[in-house]
Amino acid sequence: MTARRRFRKSVATAHVLAALALGLGFLLASVPFVADAATTERVVTDRNTGLAIYGVDPVAYFTDKKPIVGRAEFEFRFAGAIWRFANEGNRAAFVADPKVYMPQYGGYDPVGIARGVTTPGYPQLWLIVKNRLYFFYAAEARTAFVADPAAAITAAEARWSTMVQDLAE
Repeated sequence: MTARRRFRKSVATAHVLAALALGLGFLLASVPFVADAATTERVVTDRNTGLAIYGVDPVAYFTDKKPIVGRAEFEFRFAGAIWRFANEGNRAAFVADPKVYMPQYGGYDPVGIARGVTTPGYPQLWLIVKNRLYFFYAAEARTAFVADPAAAITAAEARWSTMVQDLAE
């Protein structure tokens, strides 16, 4: 292949790559950013598995003071999701009174709720205040909540009643 032909081929390849990159850029710009997508569940649920709070046992926060992944043989369907538990005792406690053990606001971050945003919390970022479980989206949100839990809860409560109506059951 001559030098001139190699040059033309490299220019043609560059044009094709540039066109592909430009097309991909337009395609990506037309797709909404995932973080802006509205959530539709009243309980934070893994969309692939249907597991509430990503399969973590909600009772374990109270009994073991840490998140523990539940087991498939200890499941219970409640509030449109599958809840998993580490043992039969935790499952029985939840079945007897789920509102006590469920994370508040369905596992959504109370700081986000107070701001009018349903941001799913992470089971690893948690806190129990006045015998209620809260999950947070980020460590900064947890820190803001800890600074004044009463104010954060009051603000979240004021918004939650209207926000929960937009979430599917």
